[in-house]
Amino acid sequence: MKAIWISVFVAVLIWSGIDPKDYLTWFLEASPAILGAIVLGVTYKSFPLTRLVYFLILVHCIILMVGGHYTYAEVPLFDMLKEPLGFERNNYDKLGHFAQGFVPALIAREIILRKGIINGRSWTHFFIVCFCLGFSALYELIEWAVASVSGEAAEAFLGTQGYVWDTQSDMGFALLGAILALLLLAKPHDRALEKLAEPPSDF
Repeated sequence: MKAIWISVFVAVLIWSGIDPKDYLTWFLEASPAILGAIVLGVTYKSFPLTRLVYFLILVHCIILMVGGHYTYAEVPLFDMLKEPLGFERNNYDKLGHFAQGFVPALIAREIILRKGIINGRSWTHFFIVCFCLGFSALYELIEWAVASVSGEAAEAFLGTQGYVWDTQSDMGFALLGAILALLLLAKPHDRALEKLAEPPSDF
């Protein structure tokens, strides 16, 4: 499983870095995925995660790298979906921000439950939703800061496409993702946690 995860990640990363729309935008969008992979490598033996969470992280990394290759405003599949779905803009960025809430919610849930940080599932889930919304707000601030010094690449990096409520809707999608992750995957995640034994030699 580990070999498959690494192979898929590296293959998509290499593809995304070959003649992207804009190299600065690619670097800005792909950097979180690269940093995430490094963190997973460093913590693999000391704190291995469930297969479910590893899978979700890989999916999120792929979303980031695809967005970095095309820019979030120009992913071809979502250009094709505009007319049949009645969209006025390319909404790939909304998928990215949905994942920004969905995936961190399960990561936070795993750490909190395994470390026993918070007592009570209701308070745990409330904190997770607040954490994901706060993380989304922090990311928007980082985007603003980076875009303010990146000059011509700012529009491609932000992907607002002229939508005045883009920042608020991004945070809304992250919030929706966090809530749905807890509603849909809490029980499967509990089962995955039960199966997690001592740090394995593979995942």
